[in-house]
Amino acid sequence: MSLPIGPIHPALKEPIRIKLILEGEKPVDAEIEMGYVHRGIENIMEGKHVNKAVFLAERVCGICSFVHTVTFSECVEKISNIEIPDKARYLRVILIELERIHSHLIAIASYCLSIEHETLAIWLLNVREKILDLIEMITGNRINMGYCIVGGVRRDINKEIINKINENLDDFEEKFKNILDVFETAPLVGLRSKGIGVLTYKEIMRTRAVGPVCRASGLPESDWRLRHTTYKELNFKPVWKNEGDNFARNLVRFYEIFESIKLIRKALELYEESSGDIRVKPEIKAGVGEHRFEAPRGELLYRMELTNGGLIKRVEIRTPTVMNLEAYKYMLKSCPTVADAVSCYTSIDPCISCTERAIIIKKVI
Repeated sequence: MSLPIGPIHPALKEPIRIKLILEGEKPVDAEIEMGYVHRGIENIMEGKHVNKAVFLAERVCGICSFVHTVTFSECVEKISNIEIPDKARYLRVILIELERIHSHLIAIASYCLSIEHETLAIWLLNVREKILDLIEMITGNRINMGYCIVGGVRRDINKEIINKINENLDDFEEKFKNILDVFETAPLVGLRSKGIGVLTYKEIMRTRAVGPVCRASGLPESDWRLRHTTYKELNFKPVWKNEGDNFARNLVRFYEIFESIKLIRKALELYEESSGDIRVKPEIKAGVGEHRFEAPRGELLYRMELTNGGLIKRVEIRTPTVMNLEAYKYMLKSCPTVADAVSCYTSIDPCISCTERAIIIKKVI
């Protein structure tokens, strides 16, 4: 039999229709229908100058808005051979990693709610509010920051802000350790997560899954920060697990939070050693190029064609969730019940508003 979930459903943060194929109570397959929130942002960008389109890129996804503007800007900078100041590079890293932390906190909190562990979810969301306070202190906004532009960033920081960030990071690290300890030892979490939603290495290669979903199944090299010049300078180390289940995917996000804290501290040190401005006046050149970056959910791709004067002739955006939704169907084979199918869906940290590039993902069979 088939069981529809959505497009409007208490377990779904955004509208999407999942048609579960069941044998009794056990899910064995799924068909996923999208198209409920498609906004046509790629088309709206066409014909606009890059300095205007960068703020449209920010609105592809509300949770990971800053990484969209960075990927967009670095794509334009790659096409036009623009080198941004060191201060801007480090400030971008600081904001990207703060955004990664708050995105992962939402992901883990949503998963905890899906397995009925509301205490952990509330703890995580309380800490996320403090992360958003830091983002607001640096950029002036909590979500759509309007901070990254082609050629650098819009606002500098001072010693007072640097000290405030470091003080908060120490506090966050201690809180995350306590929350992680509860997550790893809570009987309910283990019962609902370990061995549930298993995704093997071969299935990862077949579906091209990305981000924490991919790294939880043994592919650390999938993290695009390994290929980024600034992150190489910061000695970035990817986080990965081998189990490939719901528990492993959330542990990867937890440990990535600690890695993000290390990156922010190192970026702050290098920022203080740097001199100069926070942006340059860009000279936009005509050309075609693409750029990839590691968003909180995985690989984010921008491909664009620019005309003389910096107008966008064509832009294509590929976001992480579309590949991870394909992987979701393979997780169902290790789900005993329909309730586990819901928690598996939450474990991939789906973002539907930035995924609307397709209409239907067919069944595996």
